[in-house]
Amino acid sequence: MLRRSRPRLWDRKGKYMQYKEEFIAFMARAGVLTFGDFTTKSGRKTPYFINTGNYKTGAQIARLGEFYAACIEENMQSGALPKDIAALFGPAYKGIPLAVSAAAALSRMGMDVNYCFNRKEAKDHGEGGSMVGYQPKDGDKLLIIEDVITAGTAVRETLPVLQAAARVQVPGLIISVDRMERGQGDLTAIEEIERDFGIHTFALVTVQDILASLYGKEIDGRVLIDDAMRKRMEAYMETYCVAH
Repeated sequence: MLRRSRPRLWDRKGKYMQYKEEFIAFMARAGVLTFGDFTTKSGRKTPYFINTGNYKTGAQIARLGEFYAACIEENMQSGALPKDIAALFGPAYKGIPLAVSAAAALSRMGMDVNYCFNRKEAKDHGEGGSMVGYQPKDGDKLLIIEDVITAGTAVRETLPVLQAAARVQVPGLIISVDRMERGQGDLTAIEEIERDFGIHTFALVTVQDILASLYGKEIDGRVLIDDAMRKRMEAYMETYCVAH
């Protein structure tokens, strides 16, 4: 059996190759990136939605982990992320498979990193506690592995969980898509998180990348962003997004 090589998402100079379009098509084919009428966790009505809960197969979650792992590795190599990360933390529930698959992919790349996630309710028997997997220690550096940020609500809910476990540092947040939306003020949710908590966010793609990549393009015989959907997306972005 041939051993599968790690994904070549970046070249040796750190320049982006075609991984963005590959990742966007991957999300669309998996039914994770969809278009229609949705309501986000923050209550906004949106014509596009990213739901990582729609990944269903072993192949999909393995490939997704490779995308996340490559993002983590690249930013460690560039110095944007520290190399002494103690664990990847996946907030319950959608963050759990993301953190596990990313940790597994990093292991295949020669980087063995712990993973952990939280229970929604603390266990009151056995070993007890709310954390599963690696148990964070004071001074540990953890990366939060999430799917998408709209208003930053999920991250603000996650940080108290981590701080209750130990006095940890969170130097980075890894997400699939940057929706580029305002948080609670005029800044994007990502900018607010950096301002309030000192956490840098690293996204595989942005909503602008999605619009540029899929407009007028067929994915398995279907055009997902036609003229009408483009107008809806642009109207939504005009209302809620902040240009980078």
